[in-house]
Amino acid sequence: MLERIEKLQVISLGILIGLALVVSTKMVSSTIAKNEISVTGSAYEIVKSDKGTLDFELEVKRATRQEAYKVAQEQIKTVQRYLKDKKIEKIEIRTPNMYPIYKNDARGYSTNEVDHYNFNQTISIAADDVELIKDISTDITGLINNGIVINPSTPSYDYSKLPDLKVTLLEKASKDARNRAESMLKPSHNRVGKISAVRMGVYQITPVDSTNVSDMGINDTSTIDKKVTAVANVTFRIK
Repeated sequence: MLERIEKLQVISLGILIGLALVVSTKMVSSTIAKNEISVTGSAYEIVKSDKGTLDFELEVKRATRQEAYKVAQEQIKTVQRYLKDKKIEKIEIRTPNMYPIYKNDARGYSTNEVDHYNFNQTISIAADDVELIKDISTDITGLINNGIVINPSTPSYDYSKLPDLKVTLLEKASKDARNRAESMLKPSHNRVGKISAVRMGVYQITPVDSTNVSDMGINDTSTIDKKVTAVANVTFRIK
């Protein structure tokens, strides 16, 4: 009786080992059949902006529409002369906005009586000399000494050769991915084969010292010097 039980145990153990070998073989075969490796590579370059723009608002407050408009036109001419002296050629005078400001009564409620009129005129300038745009953004407020109220916005700086740079960085990111794949496969004595798929990530255009990233990508226009980073997820065949 004991001998029969031992035989059954041996047979059962053999069946289990056989099943384990089948499952193991299928798992190994599946991994080898795929025969691919996916790696993420990156590349970046530091660039200096070559285009700058600046918007600023001229504000005039006067008792009547006519007076506000007249004063504003005189001040716009002064601003234009200032910009011409600074060698700014691209000047855009946008559509003005004029509106009344009403007086408040003793309780602080607005009345129908006009206190004065506000005249707002936005002027936009552009130049290839980004340092000049930066200088004007801080210097133009000095026109207040001439009685002119100027409210500049933050300058915007762009790199015009960005499309070409993106192509170059994508190529470098793909090469970086190949180098990483080679390092990963080296211990297994396999080699990196042809590319079977490439997925380009979003570009990150950030200040040079920034480490910020975004799934939607970042496009910094507030700094003159920028870091442009490209990411590529590349799938290689394994030789």
